[in-house]
Amino acid sequence: MKHEEFRKEKHHGRDHHKRKDRGHKGAKTFRRGRAIAFLDMMNLKRSTIKQQLEAPEFQTIQPILVGELKAIDMVINEFIQLFEIQENEMSETAQEEIVAEEHSLQKKVESHDLEDGGGME
Repeated sequence: MKHEEFRKEKHHGRDHHKRKDRGHKGAKTFRRGRAIAFLDMMNLKRSTIKQQLEAPEFQTIQPILVGELKAIDMVINEFIQLFEIQENEMSETAQEEIVAEEHSLQKKVESHDLEDGGGME
């Protein structure tokens, strides 16, 4: 009788251990999913600030918005590096915004170079 109880406890312990392992991987995936959702939320806030920056009714607080945009960009970049988030994990909208921002930045640099004589003196 004691032998049977021992076997049941041992068997139960193994099942519990297996569930714990599966739950652990699930928790990691769940946390990663939450991190990516947070990143998407940060990108949404970033796009809202960009829209405000371009709107005429926010011209009086434009320096504040520029500061907020720089700060949120810094947080986003640090978050991506900290959690080692790859492009394929981000939402398509976030990826499109990053590409659009890179193109916009490149155009600003090119137009600045043209104004300065292309860097030639």
